[in-house]
Amino acid sequence: MAPGSPPVQEPFPISYVAGRYLLFDPPTVAYARRTHNVIGVLVGTIPNLSQQNVFLGIPLELQPEEARVLVEQGHAYVVDDAVVHREGFLEMSRDDRLSYLRDLDEQGAEMSREVVLRANERSEQVLWEKGLRPSKRGGDSTPKDVGSSLFDGDEPTVPAVKVPEKKLETTYITPTTSYPPLFKPQPSHAPGLPEVPKSFPLFRYLHTKGYFMMPGLRFGCHYSVYPGDPLRFHSHFLATGMGWDEEFDLLDIVGGGRLGTGVKKAYLIGGEERGGKKVEDTFTSPTPSASSWNPALRPNNKEKMKKARVEVEPVRAFSIEWAGL
Repeated sequence: MAPGSPPVQEPFPISYVAGRYLLFDPPTVAYARRTHNVIGVLVGTIPNLSQQNVFLGIPLELQPEEARVLVEQGHAYVVDDAVVHREGFLEMSRDDRLSYLRDLDEQGAEMSREVVLRANERSEQVLWEKGLRPSKRGGDSTPKDVGSSLFDGDEPTVPAVKVPEKKLETTYITPTTSYPPLFKPQPSHAPGLPEVPKSFPLFRYLHTKGYFMMPGLRFGCHYSVYPGDPLRFHSHFLATGMGWDEEFDLLDIVGGGRLGTGVKKAYLIGGEERGGKKVEDTFTSPTPSASSWNPALRPNNKEKMKKARVEVEPVRAFSIEWAGL
């Protein structure tokens, strides 16, 4: 997080827009990645060049599993974006609306003044470079030939060019955030827990172990599992979540193991053990280290990560590597 960024208060809102879970606040995006191992995918693009997909930015789209983990652990809550905006603007008083519009007009007028000032400064600079404006310095330090000045007539003076000042045009502001005029939505607007696929128990299990996860579609699995931030570490597992009693083809295991080994990873499968003893979904580390890559594994954050957990079914996971000749 940048030094001047305000601290993120938990729980923070996750916007639910057209079936997608989005984060629009850059400090919240950085906080979720650094503190809660939530990566997501940047999906924002340039409005007038929407087909480019190289440089993407805010908003950050979360996987349903990531949103569910944050909500279950009490770090965030889901807000129906359309409902909150509709209610917020309908309930806004006339005085608040007029005050907000006046603020926008003042911002637009200030931007217009800055634009005109910069344009006039550029015009003056061009005229001065062409010699149509007197030098800004008090005297000319260039030595003159005294003999020639006695016989030469007066040098022709360059007439000053009057440049009309640019008119102050109105600049219209398009707000990029909802706060203000809307207030920060409260958890009472939360539509409930996000719906997740059957692989969610494995995702939650790996998340409690401190792993980072990204979509694993290009490797034919559910998640690419990293031991730390993907910007610093190579992924260790190709993870696929299954039901405890779900039947699968052994050739899928062979293919997954060969693919994982071929890309320097292990193939990992796991599922929720039905009927087992329920366990508390806590983030624990047997040997916390002050210099750990994961802030959650540091001693000063250990107690914080043990709060507000839910009881879940136990999960068992198995890793497969191809060792054939």
